[in-house]
Amino acid sequence: MSGAPALKDIFDRARFAQVAAEMTAIHPGFDADTFLQLGTAGLDELGIMQRLRRMAESLHAAMGLDFSDAVAVLRRLAPRLGHNFVGIVPSEYVALYGRGQRHAALAALEHFTGFGTAEFAIRPFLADDLAETLAVMAGWADHAGEHVRRLASEGSRPRLPWAARLDAVIADPSLTWPILDRLKTDPSPYVRRSVANHLNDLTKDHPDWVLARLAGWPLDEPDTAWIVRHALRSLIKRGDATALGLVGATGRPLVEATFSAMPSLLRLGDTLTLSAQLNSTADTAQNLVIDYAVLYVKKNGSPSRKVFKLKGCALGPGETIEVSRRQTVRDFSTRRHYPGRHQVELTVNGETVARTFFDLET
Repeated sequence: MSGAPALKDIFDRARFAQVAAEMTAIHPGFDADTFLQLGTAGLDELGIMQRLRRMAESLHAAMGLDFSDAVAVLRRLAPRLGHNFVGIVPSEYVALYGRGQRHAALAALEHFTGFGTAEFAIRPFLADDLAETLAVMAGWADHAGEHVRRLASEGSRPRLPWAARLDAVIADPSLTWPILDRLKTDPSPYVRRSVANHLNDLTKDHPDWVLARLAGWPLDEPDTAWIVRHALRSLIKRGDATALGLVGATGRPLVEATFSAMPSLLRLGDTLTLSAQLNSTADTAQNLVIDYAVLYVKKNGSPSRKVFKLKGCALGPGETIEVSRRQTVRDFSTRRHYPGRHQVELTVNGETVARTFFDLET
């Protein structure tokens, strides 16, 4: 049985042919033969981001236009591309050929991000002039369009996946704070998730700095509270007391817990069911953050701990709650499983309250 298509196949030969047809329809001077010849040469050897860049480079060669005229054509092309990731191509074109026309290029990215995120394309402009570009992006935080507001946050993330790190922001988180602070009550979940991910990036280097500032946010606002919970996920998984307090956890849990893993013997592809029961032993209500951690066996036999979220809840005096989670044990590009005994920990408000295990055989 064949596997799922590779992500890079978003930019296959059929996609190049589709884009060639769209360009021919809107720009009579477009050289489709040159575009296809350059675009598909050695395509099988290229990864997805390389293919994205190849398409932008091939468009440049086949249009034969200066930057401003090319952007005008790409504005007509963008709504015809039909796929969010393919929609990144116009922004990639701007990143490649617009650095000498900064004002026009940033205006183009503001437009194109609605068709396919410009979060990668903004990075060269941040590298060229961090202060000026961040000033423009701070203005975008007040934009009417959610895609532009999201670009203000996502494009300035210090550890944006698939992009070069912003070492200056890693060193000084105050550089992007004005953007995040403006977006703390944003009505769009799309924007709020980006703000939370940006803040989570910052907690990896400046946890106390982030915690101090989030404590001043309006945590009684549901949208803001969601950002804070998601932003502090890494600190919560580590049991950071201040982070747990900001999301409403009531300190050390007073519970009796049972925890089981079924079946206890699995092979790759099997589904593991984890079941937990918590009985409150407190005289007052408790706000609990319930997670579990799998101590995956590495190739050398040592454990690698991975924390997963289970549930947040309020538990009254003497009350009982049952929670469960089903998880298929399979390999990923980021994690390979090895045979042996895998310990599983149940954590409540950052404290391990019960343990179980499963054995994995090949």
